[in-house]
Amino acid sequence: MKLKSTFITHSTENEQLMVSVGGDFSGMVRSNPTAAFIIDMLSLGTTREAIVEAMLEKYDAPREIIERDVDKVLSALRKIGAIDE
Repeated sequence: MKLKSTFITHSTENEQLMVSVGGDFSGMVRSNPTAAFIIDMLSLGTTREAIVEAMLEKYDAPREIIERDVDKVLSALRKIGAIDE
């Protein structure tokens, strides 16, 4: 899965902004560092499992919590049509 090319991102120290430049969604998404990490991985093309594994290496949290957080972010991105499956 990959972030659609109709979304561009810009990161600062504390957040990431994702803007739609086409498609059905019209707006901007402001992400915290964890969601930004997931979006950055999607920008390169990845799988859910690869995201979970990368987050397990980066964050000190149980797998269940990381999986829940990844699923929550992916679900939100799917709702706005930001992911090519």
